[in-house]
Order: sequence, then C-alpha cells, then structure tokens
Amino acid sequence: MATARPVVSVYQFDTPTEKAETVPMPHVLMSPLRPDLVRYIHTNVSKNKRQAISVGAKVGYETAASSWGTGRAVARVPRAPGGGTHRAGQGTFGNMCRGGGMFNPTKTWRRWHRRVNVTQKRHAVATALAASSLPPLVMARGHRVGEVAELPLVVSDGIEAIQKTKQAVETLKKLGCAEEMQRILDSKKVRAGKGKMRNRRYTMRRGPLVVYSEDN
Repeated sequence: MATARPVVSVYQFDTPTEKAETVPMPHVLMSPLRPDLVRYIHTNVSKNKRQAISVGAKVGYETAASSWGTGRAVARVPRAPGGGTHRAGQGTFGNMCRGGGMFNPTKTWRRWHRRVNVTQKRHAVATALAASSLPPLVMARGHRVGEVAELPLVVSDGIEAIQKTKQAVETLKKLGCAEEMQRILDSKKVRAGKGKMRNRRYTMRRGPLVVYSEDN
C-alpha cells in the first residue's frame, strides 16, 4: 500500500489552523504505486495526439537524370544532366546521394495511434493520485510543500463557494501554498523551439492539484 494513515484531517477553509473533523482515507489514495503502469499509459496515450507526417512521394526523384553507364571510371548511379554548374554530373536518386530520395520513404499511413485499455488508464490515475498524497514523492518532484499541514490536504466544503480568483489565491496562501505558488509564478519562461510561433509561447511548472465536487 502507498500509505497506511487511516484518517485525514479536514481543515476550515477560512481559518486553516482549525480542524473541522476527520474523515477516513479514501481507498483510491491507498492504491499501490505503479510507476511502470503510469509510464506505459502516458507513453501510449500521448501518441494519440500525433498528426501524420511523411516525405513527398516524388521528393529526390524530380531530376531528369540518367546513368553515364560503364567505361568512365565512375559509379553507375544516375547523374544530374547539363553543364556549367556544380549540380551537373552529381549523383542523384540514390539514398547515398546528396539530394536523392531516402531509403524506405516514410508514409502517412503509419500506425500513429495506440489503443489503450480503459481499466489500465483508471489504474494509472488511481496510482498517480496515491503518489500525490505522499510528501516525499511530492517534494522529490520539486513542489514546495514545507508549509502545508498534511498531504492530502482536505478542506471544508465552504471553499466551493469562492467566486473570485483573488479569494482563491488568498485561501491557498493561508493553507500553506504560498511558496509553491511563487515557484510557479517565477517559472514562466518563453518556450524553446517552434512552439513559440504556434500559440504555445510560454511554459510554466505545474502547481497544486485541486480536486472538487461542486463548481458553484
């Protein structure tokens, strides 16, 4: 089992120093830790957002090239026609030639997506949730939870009545997440690579995971 604490404290959302009650630890948070399963599910599910890519059918073969034949002490590979330019006489078509076609060209009908067992996906979510309630694993991932009273941190239902982001931030700070939220704020960086031009300009670290029942 991931953890053996039988009960979890419930804290008042407006006065986090006070405990409202205790509730039994949900079974899902005591699931066995299966990093192998999480890795397998993540690897396969992440393949389902891929888009097909391949080389064009004619790429590397759009030259009017022909072999010089034997007797000229050069390889029989087809050669670019013409003269007066560096390109004339250069080998073409072959996968060993500069500007030639590739070996075994990639196709768009490759099997890009993966079917993933639903039960395994559910087990992966359960084990990930169980890991999120273990302070050593959470801290090893880089989260700042030194001020948080306990993990999982359960808060009274009144918190669901919050309408404004400002109030939510204040509450999270009172609950001990101030250092963690500052870490998230400081982590905003411009993305490396082409994603900058494709509406994915910034990257940020992940903050607290909030699980709620009612969003009203």
